[in-house]
Amino acid sequence: MKIDGSCHCGHVTYEAEIDPERVSICHCTDCQMLTGSAYRVTAPTPAANVRLTGNPPKLYTKTGDNGRKRLQYFCPECGSPLFTAGEGEDAEEWGIRWGSIRQRHALAPKRRIWCRSAPPWVATIGDLPGRETD
Repeated sequence: MKIDGSCHCGHVTYEAEIDPERVSICHCTDCQMLTGSAYRVTAPTPAANVRLTGNPPKLYTKTGDNGRKRLQYFCPECGSPLFTAGEGEDAEEWGIRWGSIRQRHALAPKRRIWCRSAPPWVATIGDLPGRETD
């Protein structure tokens, strides 16, 4: 599937080709801290399938709970998280952050990882009352 996206302010833009069947949710504590939320949704794809079309993102390197280094790409202007990658052979795959994808509503997650770190209320979020807008 062909996608495109940007950070919140539009400073960093990109195009990519992804497999919608690979979209996943991560509940690890690093993803929780990096998003300020209970989980992060990512669309993985080979690095060769990502093309930056705007300004370059900024890079932060974090050692994950599993000991591997993860490269966290984000907008230097607004701070929006955009991509993740690893080092060495892990550098060949990038994870595109779901919230930055313009076609995100067509991309439902197909699996979850690091579920042991998920807060217990995540399973019941669908039961909460909601409103269309605020």
